[in-house]
Amino acid sequence: MTDTEQMVVFTLDECRYGLPLATVARAVRMVEITPLPKAPDIVLGAVNMQGRIIPVLNMRRRFRLPERRIGVRDQLLVARTSQRTVALVVDAVDGVVACSPREEIAPAAIVPGLEYVTGVVKLPDCMLFIHDLDRFLSLDEEETLAAAIGKGVPGDR
Repeated sequence: MTDTEQMVVFTLDECRYGLPLATVARAVRMVEITPLPKAPDIVLGAVNMQGRIIPVLNMRRRFRLPERRIGVRDQLLVARTSQRTVALVVDAVDGVVACSPREEIAPAAIVPGLEYVTGVVKLPDCMLFIHDLDRFLSLDEEETLAAAIGKGVPGDR
């Protein structure tokens, strides 16, 4: 049993966010995103990775950050939820850090209603918001995405 959990740290604007390393498959350079008809608003489209169609989620929209044009310097963070593999558009992947569960602060203690955040960890140079991808999409969004993938392109099922 370990006393720390490995987190993949990524940046959106000037904020840092984290995902458990166990949920992250890889980080890749930006590729062309194909629109996915009838997908939820949070879904930018889909990418083909080694023959698998993977939905691309707009983290900025979910976190109510200002929209900006996706550029070649952006990255896709490919991660697994309990339902499917998804790609997250991020400004940069900063690396992996070890976080102790004892250092984690409950999100409600900072800002009530952070439904996608499971905890906050204070690092030497920033606050790291840890996210739960399984709560990232609502049930309606998950169902709409499943239907869009099933009808639009061969899917990740």
